[in-house]
Amino acid sequence: MSEYILSCSSTVDLREEQLQERDIHYICFHFELAGKQYMDDMGKSMPLADFYEAMAQGADTRTSQINVEEYEQYFEGFLREGRDILHLTLSSGISGTINSALIARESLLEKYPDRRIFVVDSLAASSGYGLLMDKLADLRDDGMGVEELYHWVENNKLKLQHWFFTSDLTYLIRGGRVSKAAGIVGSVLNICPLLNVDCLGRLINRAKVRTKRRVIQATVDKMKEHAQNGGDYSGKCYISQSACMEDARAVADLVEAAFPRLKGKVEINDIGTTIGSHTGPGTVALFFWGDERTE
Repeated sequence: MSEYILSCSSTVDLREEQLQERDIHYICFHFELAGKQYMDDMGKSMPLADFYEAMAQGADTRTSQINVEEYEQYFEGFLREGRDILHLTLSSGISGTINSALIARESLLEKYPDRRIFVVDSLAASSGYGLLMDKLADLRDDGMGVEELYHWVENNKLKLQHWFFTSDLTYLIRGGRVSKAAGIVGSVLNICPLLNVDCLGRLINRAKVRTKRRVIQATVDKMKEHAQNGGDYSGKCYISQSACMEDARAVADLVEAAFPRLKGKVEINDIGTTIGSHTGPGTVALFFWGDERTE
């Protein structure tokens, strides 16, 4: 058993079994669907297919972050066991949850002065956040201590590339990322926005691409442009998708053809209820290790 806990939130958009296999612990966000409250617990409280179907039928969704009390209760269970904690939060460019985690940390360190709690802003989201956690689990398993691992992630987290596209502008309009007028025009012209997560962890619209076929290719082209070692990229690649597996598979097939040295097959995961409440169905996201994000 490691002397420290590797921890994240449910917004890593991996399967619970994956986290259990890697000995990664997690705490849940919350969401509201059609006025009813749920835990974002990786599809246990509500199957993700049902969630996205409800959204497609017009159900309203809202999300709420993890509060200070929840973090204190969660962290304290590990501290009582005499274990230190390295916890990565969802990007501060998307959520303010890191503030609650930091307040909980300060309170608990007064109570457990001999323990260490490291809280890191991942500047990542969805399965990009998950890919970052997977790498940290590798380094932990190779014997890296908690403080060294903390410094490693702070120095390397911006090398995790995130590229997204959506074929349904409804939720970008609702979230204010696309104006209603531009959304109407975009829908008529069959425009699929290509977005990424910037160096501040914010979701940024980078291009307007006509037709889904072209945006699928444009997404893979971004990997060709930014992946470590270019076409010789030998790391892992994750994709997450919201009720559009066919589109995700199309991206994965192109990636596997373009990067023959890829570490295993592309892994496709579901976008969970917290991120999915804002992206809606029809979103595909591609994650890989590459250039450091500088803008």
